[in-house]
Amino acid sequence: MRSFGFSEFLFILEAAKWTVALSLIAFIGGAIGGLIIALCRTSDKPVLRTLSSGFIQVFQGTPLLLQLFLVFFGAPILGLEVNPWLAAGIALILNSSAFLGEIWRGCIQAIPVGQWEAAQALNLPYMARMRYVILPQAGRIALAPTVGYMVQIIKGTSLAAIIGFAEVTRSGQIINNATFQPLIVFSVVAGIYFVLCWPLSLLAARMERRQSAAQAR
Repeated sequence: MRSFGFSEFLFILEAAKWTVALSLIAFIGGAIGGLIIALCRTSDKPVLRTLSSGFIQVFQGTPLLLQLFLVFFGAPILGLEVNPWLAAGIALILNSSAFLGEIWRGCIQAIPVGQWEAAQALNLPYMARMRYVILPQAGRIALAPTVGYMVQIIKGTSLAAIIGFAEVTRSGQIINNATFQPLIVFSVVAGIYFVLCWPLSLLAARMERRQSAAQAR
């Protein structure tokens, strides 16, 4: 048994880059999927609203851990080989799409009715209304909650350790198995997550305060 030292700390810290990389993949993919879901949720077509609503209910109503298991262990049953990287990316993208889609749906529907009516009065089709009138305004409203949700994505990547993805939590488990010093090891892991998440939390709170002040004026 070895003791926890600087090399062990560096090993865990080195894994932070994979946490950040997986978080970026989940956010970028989730943003694309979330925008599609939000547009479907606010569409004029009942079929699109129903399908997107069902997608949100499934992925918001089941644990992310279960979704990781279904992708990682379910894909081989269907004849598809997936590694922990791919499985974690797919599960987090789908999960993030559901949550961001619902956040952005609320922001779209928060736009005053007068703006929708003005766009309709110009005889703009649905996509043109969204692109030129609604989404630019909804985007400003969505900034703070979107940045806030990025914190949840970063913390959610820790669950990928269950399927063997070597991010911060998994690296902490490896070092703990070698040192048997869980208090020190997982305090370091928690500290790294805090350093990653705290600036985003502050930024989201600042954006929210500025938005509230702008609305008050």
